[in-house]
Amino acid sequence: MSTTNIVSVNEDNLIDRCISILKNNGVIAVPTDTIYGLAALVNSEQAVQRIYEIKGRSFTKPLAIAVGYVDDIFTWAKPTLTKEQLATGDLLPGPVTLMFERQSSLPSYFNSNVTNIAIRIPNCQFMIELAQRLNQPIALTSANISNESSSLCIEEFKTLWPQVNLVIDAGLLASNDRRGSTIVDLSQNGYFHIQREGIDCERIVRYLEEHCHLQKQPIVL
Repeated sequence: MSTTNIVSVNEDNLIDRCISILKNNGVIAVPTDTIYGLAALVNSEQAVQRIYEIKGRSFTKPLAIAVGYVDDIFTWAKPTLTKEQLATGDLLPGPVTLMFERQSSLPSYFNSNVTNIAIRIPNCQFMIELAQRLNQPIALTSANISNESSSLCIEEFKTLWPQVNLVIDAGLLASNDRRGSTIVDLSQNGYFHIQREGIDCERIVRYLEEHCHLQKQPIVL
């Protein structure tokens, strides 16, 4: 595939172009506030399947979703935190993935083997605007072959370029941290469990303990 499928994040009418591709079952490579990702519409079973095939990812491993507004979380999940706790800016938007029990509004084929859903609102203007304009959830996962190192610039996933419809280049990402977002399981009321220690993990834990008054989920032996 020619390099014409690589565009700058600052290109005019980029959001419109991305929406058109996604609504036609496309997969795009996107910058976020953490690492580069692969994105498709949750409502496109064909595109979701393509993400798994591009990454060589096991179909039993769930994908996260990205949304544009905190209110959207209540459409697709059953949050154990209030809107006010979620939307302070200490959690969202930010480098965190929050796991809650899923709502039946999600398609049954999407992460069909799990009861929870992982949700992001990346602190990235491009991703926020894309999700808000689409007004539907975006399937999101890291732009790399499964179990290989995550990507901070588009050259690091060059082998995937021919398999995606568009690569959005935002240069070297400011996070400069390959760990990706901190993943927090909040599905149990009153408790939290860190599934992955990622960017800003200590700050996020402090916020959950001090401002949301949550306890670390006890480890069951």
